[in-house]
Amino acid sequence: MTTHRFIPTSFHNVIGSLPPALYIADGDTVVTETLDAAGHDKDGIKQTSGPNPMNGPIFVEGAEPGDALKVEITSMIPTRDTGFTRSVVAANVVDPEAVRDLPPRDIAIWAIDREALTVRLSEPVAGLENFVLPLAPMIGCFGVAPSLGQAISTATSGEYGGNMDYRLFGPGTTVRLPVAAPGALFFLGDCHAVQGDGEIVGTGIETTFEVTVQLTVEKKAGLVWPRGETAEDIFTIGNARPLDQALQHATSEMLTWLASDYGLDRTAASHLLGQVVRYDVGNVFDPAYTMACRVAKKWLIRR
Repeated sequence: MTTHRFIPTSFHNVIGSLPPALYIADGDTVVTETLDAAGHDKDGIKQTSGPNPMNGPIFVEGAEPGDALKVEITSMIPTRDTGFTRSVVAANVVDPEAVRDLPPRDIAIWAIDREALTVRLSEPVAGLENFVLPLAPMIGCFGVAPSLGQAISTATSGEYGGNMDYRLFGPGTTVRLPVAAPGALFFLGDCHAVQGDGEIVGTGIETTFEVTVQLTVEKKAGLVWPRGETAEDIFTIGNARPLDQALQHATSEMLTWLASDYGLDRTAASHLLGQVVRYDVGNVFDPAYTMACRVAKKWLIRR
């Protein structure tokens, strides 16, 4: 298996069936440096426009519609000492009558300590003078080409992945995406130093990373929606608006997974989920919301 150092010469604000920028074999590893969500590189130089410019697409030999692309997120190394967020929560996450009281949604700069692996506001506001967070890298936007030759904005998400902004999409997580085009055509970008559930200010701490992923084809996997796995949990992703539809997609995908890999029929799976499921909000800011349906592995026995 080969490791490729992928240096993009162009970036994309859509995920779709575009000409491949890199061809790799099944099981190869790719190391690449991302831009931030606004199109700035590790030196703060604007290379392209937002939203969420993607590296790619990467063509994986052997991937065909109906397969899954297994994406193992091996490492994420910050390449810049600053990141940015909006300074105030988005209007859609508060009561309508509270919107008029929100301050302007200015840009706030965060300092990233790449040795201590922490982040803090460059200009702390009152009450947060000692607010220091551990670095928690995650990929905000990544996916494979959608079906029917579509090219879909990196502002949103769907069955193919996209701008899901789920905080568990970081180092140590394995993600499976349903392949809909030959070669899968994998894209990634929009990395965050830290982000809470929901991306409720409209951003994570947006910055640049060197990202390493291993890409492997799993034949005839039968996925509809993305699936993920950490050392402790399995989870499924639903992307839609309204939020209850995203939850429905994620739950349906989990029921299918519990049947195929763990031998649980709908009744057994319902007993399990009814008592131990955890629902995480990926984002409630983008055009499609993201919900994760998560189950701890300690409750599961693989068939």
